Amino acid sequence: MAEKGKRRCSFCGRPESEVGLLMTGMTGYICNDCIEQAHNILREEQLLPKSEFCMRELPKPKDIKAFLDEYVIGQDDAKRTLAVSVYNHYKRLMQRDCDDVEIEKSNIIMVGSTGTGKTLLARTIARLLKVPFTIVDATVLTEAGYVGEDIESLLTRLLQVADYKVEEAERGIVFIDEIDKIARKGDNPSITRDVSGEGVQQGLLKLLEGSIVNVPPQGGRKHPDQKMIPVNTKHILFICGGAFDGIEKKIAQRLNTHVVGYNSVQNNFKIDKGDMMQYVTPQDLRSFGLIPEIVGRLPILTSLRPLDRGALRNILTEPKNSIIKQYIRLMDMDGVKLAFDDEALDYIVDVAMEYKLGARGLRSIVETIMQEKMFEMPSSREKECRITKAYAEERIVKSGAMTMMA
Repeated sequence: MAEKGKRRCSFCGRPESEVGLLMTGMTGYICNDCIEQAHNILREEQLLPKSEFCMRELPKPKDIKAFLDEYVIGQDDAKRTLAVSVYNHYKRLMQRDCDDVEIEKSNIIMVGSTGTGKTLLARTIARLLKVPFTIVDATVLTEAGYVGEDIESLLTRLLQVADYKVEEAERGIVFIDEIDKIARKGDNPSITRDVSGEGVQQGLLKLLEGSIVNVPPQGGRKHPDQKMIPVNTKHILFICGGAFDGIEKKIAQRLNTHVVGYNSVQNNFKIDKGDMMQYVTPQDLRSFGLIPEIVGRLPILTSLRPLDRGALRNILTEPKNSIIKQYIRLMDMDGVKLAFDDEALDYIVDVAMEYKLGARGLRSIVETIMQEKMFEMPSSREKECRITKAYAEERIVKSGAMTMMA
């Protein structure tokens, strides 16, 4: 066996000083570059599986929903839809090219008013996944050549999460938030160019359906001379979410267009006017401003129900990372034991319901109530802090924050 310092790779012949790692075998050596090249050859010859998953390791839909239940209150229908779609996405990654039946991806669109948990569902499921996952905002997107972000920048974030490993990124999941903000602005788009509405939708088509896209690894505007990276979106799952504010009117109009008589919708089922979003259909999305091609490439449509008083009350205390538990933990780091009276928690929910702030507004309310205590307690010798309803009312009235939110 060669002496240390004179060892060479048995494949490429380079000495140990010129390679990153030299592995020793029974009668020879191999460097890290040759190992990587051999791996690529096996992958090209389809002798290696495309994915490292196996069915035994896959989280089942019920397991995915149970994980979501620990962090997200309610929205069972949306959780079930998301769990099934993500599970099927895993199975698609394990399918070999030689299979006669090709499983197509089922992109999802979630519709729900602000504060119902669309983004929270996406962020929570990202903790469980073994594939690259990123959340991007559709509000900054414009057509190429205009001020804003290019469509391809959606995949730049995914590449960054995957450490620029293209194969990893090509099996990832992208959550596109605020998809309703790119709705077509008018019925006749030919009058003026809708560069942040229909123009973006047209650009998204190639991403959603599956095609090879040249992605700028560092963003397209600040580094125009960079080398593009081709990414195939065929196996990337897209989940879209949006509030679609005002779509309830279009749903109501559609439900009331039935002829009066035995076949009228009123005779078939009783309409819940407090939650019109549950009756949303692809037709309503088209009426709102999404082009038919986009709607067709988002075949799975699910809605999130408005949060009632009971749900908001549970959100405050029940999830693993509930708002109250976060503040208790913050105070505990200063050696202060924090507690909330039930009447104070009920008051926080009442304020959120009154101003229709949703779950997102609960934190703003609690922050307003706790601001003074978090300022004073770290310097105080007191080791206990109890928040009563009277104190919560005093802080809300004094701050005037809820008046500005309204």
